[in-house]
Amino acid sequence: MDRLKNKVAIITGAAMGIGEGDATVFAKEGAKVVVADIDSFNGQRVVDEIKKDGGEAAFIKLDVTSEENWKNVIAETIKKYGKINILVNNAGISLGKTIEETTLEQWNTIMNVNSTGVFLGTKYAIINMKENGENCSIVNRSSIDGQVGESDLAAYCASKGSVRLFTKAAALHCGEQGYKIRVNSVHPGYVHSALSEKEAADSGLSNEEYFANVSVLHPIGRIAMPEDIAYADLYLASDESLFVTGSELTIDGGWTAQ
Repeated sequence: MDRLKNKVAIITGAAMGIGEGDATVFAKEGAKVVVADIDSFNGQRVVDEIKKDGGEAAFIKLDVTSEENWKNVIAETIKKYGKINILVNNAGISLGKTIEETTLEQWNTIMNVNSTGVFLGTKYAIINMKENGENCSIVNRSSIDGQVGESDLAAYCASKGSVRLFTKAAALHCGEQGYKIRVNSVHPGYVHSALSEKEAADSGLSNEEYFANVSVLHPIGRIAMPEDIAYADLYLASDESLFVTGSELTIDGGWTAQ
């Protein structure tokens, strides 16, 4: 308990899945959590559940592709809680199509959410974090598909690969400027989430068939639950990782060890 005591965290895509897992775990560890998502109904549900369990949280609507939305989330967070210590750029979408099947519109949509959204969040978080003089952390959601390719996830792989190297560039910048800001990426394998359910639908399989197929690809014998990723994010968000920046934390049940 209290691994994030006195810290303020913004988590994008926190209305469900890994983001909800992060919000719940971070609040239990003492953080004041801003649930930032385009989904107002489920976002407020997460906030209500956190408060019911004795935590502190607030919902702010966010379209991660909108620069003005980002400015508003940052401003409202500072107005309510006085500072920002942690940003988890978790929001993301997927598309189960090969390069030949992917339209330009679909490509741009994936890149805008998964890559541009991370750029905007990181940029405006750094601008504000550098002023508070406290240890701060940015956690960017990449994927094993930012490390290895999958033929039927062409645009998704490209977007997550960009997050991987953008994170390193941002980490180097913060270090060179002397900011007390760490920037790292987390690379999950397959996770029980709305994102993986969409990939199941894209592939024409039921959730049960799809999860059975991808589970056997992980040597550990199953796919991840959101909490498996949330506790990795917690480590990077906490002061336990003060010497960790520009790194990739792979949480994939052994997928990329093969």
